[in-house]
Amino acid sequence: MENVEKMIAGLENRVEEHIRFAVRELQNMPAEKLLKPSADGGWSIAQCIGHLNSYGLYYIPRLEKGLAGRSDEAGHYKSSWLGNYFTKMMEPGSGKKMKAFKDHIPPAELDAHAVVAEFLAQQERLLQCLRRAQHTDLNRVKIPISIASWLRMNAGDVLRFVIAHDERHVQQARRNL
Repeated sequence: MENVEKMIAGLENRVEEHIRFAVRELQNMPAEKLLKPSADGGWSIAQCIGHLNSYGLYYIPRLEKGLAGRSDEAGHYKSSWLGNYFTKMMEPGSGKKMKAFKDHIPPAELDAHAVVAEFLAQQERLLQCLRRAQHTDLNRVKIPISIASWLRMNAGDVLRFVIAHDERHVQQARRNL
């Protein structure tokens, strides 16, 4: 059983760092630079962030709904084997190269500043989910995963997975700077 307060504090720190990065580095960057393809032929900064936004559009409303109005006994969370697998797979440095699912591949032409603004808004909402999660038995809230809606993970696993995925692509965007 993982210490929920410690886990959530760690996740909050990561999200707050993502917000600082987007505000400091991306918010006022010229659109041409945000849209410039990676030197290795990979995604532009805007595409990295747009990809994260597409996952945020799926997971954040489901997390908000699952965590809303709950006042379960806090402090209970045990990661599932599936949650651990997905989170470890997403962590930067896992060595796993992955192809994005078709629905989450961002187009090359984006409104770069709108993408960054959406990312910041989603990160703020994710922080609110983490704050609500402190007062929730995360094992009781089940969220369907994006690739197979019949498969559900507990809210703690989803939060860990989404934030690890965010970290992976924020680092990818940083490499493009």
